[in-house]
Amino acid sequence: MKNMRSQKGYTGIDIAISVIVIFIFVSLIAMLIYNFNSSADELKIKSDATYIAVNEIEKIKSQDFSEFLGMDKTTTVDKQGNSLVNQPVEGNEGFYRTITIVDYKDVNEDAEVIKDIVKKVTVKISYMYKGQERSVELSTILSKEN
Repeated sequence: MKNMRSQKGYTGIDIAISVIVIFIFVSLIAMLIYNFNSSADELKIKSDATYIAVNEIEKIKSQDFSEFLGMDKTTTVDKQGNSLVNQPVEGNEGFYRTITIVDYKDVNEDAEVIKDIVKKVTVKISYMYKGQERSVELSTILSKEN
């Protein structure tokens, strides 16, 4: 009499291999979905920060140039006494604004350049994402009209 094993049904090893393959497949799919959603969230926050920066630049451009006279890269408060460094953005929780004003004389470092004629204004909007500080920066050039 031959000792023959039945070829019917599944063995424990077949089931274990199947479970491992399914687990790996499901894990990969879950990781892809997480990364996609994470990227979409980061893109939304970054676009919100860009929108805020554009609005801040437009506010600055609408002001009279005389508001910026005497201001340079060391200036930390505007003429009304408002801080220009790391201020919360009104109506946008979690976003912080830093405005830097650099006179063209400081950029060019040319003795013949006249001070307070051209200013470079940079708006930096900072935010936290996944425990890291991220930021968006936009710049514009303002010039004194004759």
